[in-house]
Amino acid sequence: MLHLASQSPRRRQLLEQLGVDFTVLDVDVPEQRAADESPQDYVSRVARDKARAGLASLGAAGDAVVLGADTEVVLDDEVFGKPLDAGHAAAMLRRLSGRTHAVISVVWMVSHRRERCETCISHVRFGHLDESTIAAYVATGEPLGKAGAYAIQGRGAALIERLEGSHSGVMGLPMFETARLLRSFDAAAA
Repeated sequence: MLHLASQSPRRRQLLEQLGVDFTVLDVDVPEQRAADESPQDYVSRVARDKARAGLASLGAAGDAVVLGADTEVVLDDEVFGKPLDAGHAAAMLRRLSGRTHAVISVVWMVSHRRERCETCISHVRFGHLDESTIAAYVATGEPLGKAGAYAIQGRGAALIERLEGSHSGVMGLPMFETARLLRSFDAAAA
């Protein structure tokens, strides 16, 4: 049985698009980057920790497979995370304005017998954002709770000049890589 260790509605929606049956697990994993940890290593560790925590919550269920994922926006080796409030969201958007940043998505699948991961790195270029554009977007409330203070699947798409990589990866669950993991665990849709 497949379990998704995430409360993200976007991840649930994307996993549903792959046509697999799954249940959702609520896990609480600290998301704090270590001083010597690269952004990619950090994202991978958090995704793996989510999957492992989900598996641990299931106890001895022998056939359980748990999918954990994490996605972060990275600019100049800084992991942006989710904004604390509207002012923090506006500050993030100002820094992203007119620049290209990386979006790192890592997906881990774990069972009692094995673990495997896939990594997807996309590059997103924002157009130049003036203060009124930033203020109007922040006022929608959409940036809150989103890594890097934007949602590519929402109004934030209008801020993006160019995307090189995976649209679904920027949303939070790279479909191609996730489907490959599901096949490797014999958990793909029939």
